[in-house]
Amino acid sequence: MRVLLVDDQALIRAGFRALLDAEDDIEVVGEAADGRQGVALALAHRPDVVLLDVQMPVLDGIEATAQIAADPRLSGVHVVILTNYGLDEYVFNALRAGAAGFLVKDTEPEDLLHGVRVAARGDALLSPAITRTLIGEYVSRRPAVAPTGLDVLTNREREVVGLVGRGLSNDEIAADRVISPTTAKTHVSRAMVKLGARDRAQLVVLAYESGLVVPGGGGIVGR
Repeated sequence: MRVLLVDDQALIRAGFRALLDAEDDIEVVGEAADGRQGVALALAHRPDVVLLDVQMPVLDGIEATAQIAADPRLSGVHVVILTNYGLDEYVFNALRAGAAGFLVKDTEPEDLLHGVRVAARGDALLSPAITRTLIGEYVSRRPAVAPTGLDVLTNREREVVGLVGRGLSNDEIAADRVISPTTAKTHVSRAMVKLGARDRAQLVVLAYESGLVVPGGGGIVGR
């Protein structure tokens, strides 16, 4: 696994590099001290994972994430946001921009290594249920909105996005809708393409922001 470190604090980068380089299956391919340099190095090295600080000079983590997510040459690059505070508005906006998940900087070493490996596989860093809970808590503090932006979805795709937003895996969606896991995965993939979602974590964000799933309610609007 190839990892790029992007953080304006040299000490943080050095600590992460020492931890990651000690693993046989992980290679740190570069370091950057700001978001602009991070995007440039992502293009140069095409890493599997970018560990990206959310607040940096020149170009912050949100815009850097957006630029990486929007570049088709970097479609295989998975951004993991690093933060001191857990889920806040910066991290939420980075998830919306295309980050696969986030880690708190003082996380346990084994959790960091696990997160890198999960992200490198192309999976959302956090489990769907945890992502749903955290994002639901944040979105519940925002003004309520009516479901929007979902007209491009079929009724079944809309149902599936709602179930993803509630934290269900593909197997659980299949059981809920009485379809095969392969069909559930196909519906999820098509919905992601239609909504412009880079990964499952971003699909959860969209499910809440569109009003399809109501925070704390457990239900899906329109069902």
